Amino acid sequence: VQLQASGGGLVQTGGSLRLSCAASGLTFDDYAIGWFRQAPGKEREGVGCISSSDGKIFYEDSVKGRFTVGRDNVKNIVYLYMNNLTPEDTAVYYCNGEDYIASERRYVEVWGQGTLVTVSS
Repeated sequence: VQLQASGGGLVQTGGSLRLSCAASGLTFDDYAIGWFRQAPGKEREGVGCISSSDGKIFYEDSVKGRFTVGRDNVKNIVYLYMNNLTPEDTAVYYCNGEDYIASERRYVEVWGQGTLVTVSS
């Protein structure tokens, strides 16, 4: 069971990046996928997430209108499209998968490794 985040890099203010979170070894359709980030010296925070069932998407306020989460259940990938980036978006970005196992009344959680996004001023 694995999530692999990729697509980070160095970009100038106002630029764009697309991050990918590729899943393997799990029933991708069952998992809600979230994007989180952790800036230097700060706690990890949620950025956006997409549900497993109805495709509902939620965004953290500071990225609304700039970031978009997209899901491809055929390729088992969730994307994070980031536009109009600012230095405040500089962080390591992680993807997280969560599935509720109803028969066991518990959640299963998987974290991917991070990918670094650096936005220069």
